[in-house]
Amino acid sequence: MGSALHSTFTVIMAAEFIFGNLSNGFIVLINCMDYVMRRKLSLVDQILVFLALSRILVIWEILHSWFKVVMDSYSFMVGTELRAFIFPWVFSNHFSLWLATILSIFYLLKIASFSRPVFLYLKWRVKKVLVMILLGNLVFLLLNVIQMNKYTEDWMRQYETNTTWNVKVSAFARFSELATFTMIVFSLVPFTVALVSFLLLIYSLWIHLRRMQFNSKGHRDPSTKAHKSALRIIVSFLLLYATYFMSLFISWLSQTHQNRIGLMFCLTLGLFYPSSHSLILILGNPKLRHHICLLITML
Repeated sequence: MGSALHSTFTVIMAAEFIFGNLSNGFIVLINCMDYVMRRKLSLVDQILVFLALSRILVIWEILHSWFKVVMDSYSFMVGTELRAFIFPWVFSNHFSLWLATILSIFYLLKIASFSRPVFLYLKWRVKKVLVMILLGNLVFLLLNVIQMNKYTEDWMRQYETNTTWNVKVSAFARFSELATFTMIVFSLVPFTVALVSFLLLIYSLWIHLRRMQFNSKGHRDPSTKAHKSALRIIVSFLLLYATYFMSLFISWLSQTHQNRIGLMFCLTLGLFYPSSHSLILILGNPKLRHHICLLITML
């Protein structure tokens, strides 16, 4: 049973890894080509590029974790090797989630129609708002790094002072639990912000449809289509984010109970978010969708 599950998870992991690199690489490639030809990128394209790059790093980090679980060698991660694993994971996870959240805020400010002075002020200065949010969330990144560094230092001291194998394994298991729980806590903030953006966009669409109910255009109105397109992208992000968050939670529980199959499952589930959401972003972006159609036609 364990061997069959291992083989199944391995096949799924390989498929997600390949698809994730291709979809995110496609976003980076098309926008880089566009920049070379036009010498400029729109704000949304810049967000997509950095989001795709961060997700590629997340995908490779998850693959690295997968090999560590398969080889059962987590307990040997010390010193430089541990820092080379944990801190890129913190950075890539942070920017992967926050950039997707910033994309949700971008759709809200560009598409929603509220008459509140505060909203109009933010809408007219959307680029500055997004830059300020990006700089502001670096505070969360700094706090996350400081906390992870503290856990790492504590684990290193225990590794150096304890000589028995069982004590070292137990100490590293405790370190892994704390690190994963910290990632869960810091992931709640961007999810909450994205959820608020989604709810506001829903409310804006409801207001817009009420205004259009006596108009013959109805649901064919361009603003209505823009609302619905943005909602699809944000909903997909929230749903896939929930699976990623669930994978972190399952990972935390699996580490607590030292369940190897559980760890394999959570890594396979966690890889689904950075691999599949990029395809939704491609299909929701006219330029990227046009290029993907051309590619399919050529094939």
